[in-house]
Amino acid sequence: MAEQAKLPLGKLLIQKGVISEDQLRIALIEQRRSSEPLGKLLITLGFVTEATVREALSENLKQVSADLSSLVVDAIALKLIPKDVAKRYRVFPIVYERQADNLILAMADTSNIVALDQISAMLVKGITISTVLVNESDISRAIDQYYGFELSIDGILHEIETGEVSYQSMASPSDEYSQPMVRLIDALLADAVQNGASDIHFEPEQSFLRIRYRIDGILRQIRSLHKSYWPAMAVRLKVMSNMNIAEARAPQDGRISIKFSGRQIDFRASAQPTTHGENVVLRVLDRQKGIVPLDALGLAEAELNLLKLMIARPDGVILVTGPTGSGKTTTLYSILNHINTESVNIMTLEDPVEYPMNMIRQTSVNESVKLGFADGIRSMMRQDPDIILVGEIRDRETAEMAFAAAMTGHQVYSTLHTSSAIGSVARLLDIGILPDIMAGNIIGIVAQRLVRRLCPHCKETVIADAIERRLLGLASEAPAVSICRAAGCERCAHQGYKGRLAIMEILKMTAELDELTARRASLRELKAAARAAGFKGIVDDGMRRVLEGVTTLEEVGRVVDLTERLA
Repeated sequence: MAEQAKLPLGKLLIQKGVISEDQLRIALIEQRRSSEPLGKLLITLGFVTEATVREALSENLKQVSADLSSLVVDAIALKLIPKDVAKRYRVFPIVYERQADNLILAMADTSNIVALDQISAMLVKGITISTVLVNESDISRAIDQYYGFELSIDGILHEIETGEVSYQSMASPSDEYSQPMVRLIDALLADAVQNGASDIHFEPEQSFLRIRYRIDGILRQIRSLHKSYWPAMAVRLKVMSNMNIAEARAPQDGRISIKFSGRQIDFRASAQPTTHGENVVLRVLDRQKGIVPLDALGLAEAELNLLKLMIARPDGVILVTGPTGSGKTTTLYSILNHINTESVNIMTLEDPVEYPMNMIRQTSVNESVKLGFADGIRSMMRQDPDIILVGEIRDRETAEMAFAAAMTGHQVYSTLHTSSAIGSVARLLDIGILPDIMAGNIIGIVAQRLVRRLCPHCKETVIADAIERRLLGLASEAPAVSICRAAGCERCAHQGYKGRLAIMEILKMTAELDELTARRASLRELKAAARAAGFKGIVDDGMRRVLEGVTTLEEVGRVVDLTERLA
């Protein structure tokens, strides 16, 4: 181990089998051109992930490294360490993790025990310190850039109320951080990410601006600001997302990329003109959350094994269905990540690409150059793919091209907007796909919804009453059963729920179902045949999660129809 500790990063990664000699050679050529650290270049080139380099550095130097560039600062963390202390010990507070009561400190020398002891003694009792290794020059730059400015939302608003704001300087990249409006937008974005928001809504009304976050699928109002703040805020958001700041009458789209807590966060921005001004919505694309391991999707063991068997089939179509915001893309990315190896060529066509993935060829649909889904599939077929992902089947042409790809020996993944797995057959017939083409070419269909997860700190256990027992599918003579209900505490912002989980149904197309599809059988016949083959519906999966105590009947009833179980 002593010998391995002296190895250069590149050699260590080769020894671990993470990169090849060729990849190291490419990175070293790039390093001579740019003088960037080797680890950072390997990540930029897509040869390794940030986590892999950090693990290697941690093993090599017994320390973890971080990058402070384009950082969004945590105002609470900054308040915990005064500027003079940060300068004296060459440290910079990156983020304060509220749940773990842990302060992450960037240090030029993580072995400086004296500095850590002094800082620990200065902090409130109970706060632990985690350290990450950063260049000394980066720490000096961060201290100069972020200290001395008000970073809390309330403090920035007070500063705006008492001082003048120059609207022209919003578009100027120089000395950005001195502008309170720049800091206000950064503080709001950081606050949204910390609270686990999936969307941020800026909604101008007649006399005020409403700011709402979508957390766990539910919109919550966070702030109401005076209408006079909105023009400068809108300009700043447009500058960040590369929109035209002079255009306010036409819809616009853009993208923002920032680093928060040491990880890359992207925002998909959309501006829409309304009667009271431009409405701006940001979709939070957190790559760390976007790709979940297949085993962590929460499927029952039988369903998980069934899904893995379906994925293993070499050709055919696998569909993931559900309404907007039901986690279809996350499931598809999890599947792709599971099968992503050097031995297969995976190509995707999306609208737009949300989470960049290594080794996967990803293309965004672009109507301006006439690259629609159907044309895109036609073009991809000439790129020698093994697996194709089509973002969504919307029309007959796209569906026909997807099935044509499946019939020529490719595995095709796509999404469809239907309420159930069996309902997808009727939807494809409606689009115009012939039943003979569908039969034998659909491997299986996954239907899913997202339900809120009960807060583990405050959930209450109760005995299920008669109606609840009927919904759970329990016989009247069965013993008493406990289920959980939402309560509410500080940790879940008094919502009773924290986080979300997927409930799914997986329909594997059998020979009998293919035969019924070919002769346009009714939905009732298809359901009966699927049930006979062991198919479990999405409601059954929801009830399994209720009995496990991770969600409530009310939550399952919010996303799926439970009335059939009372019939």
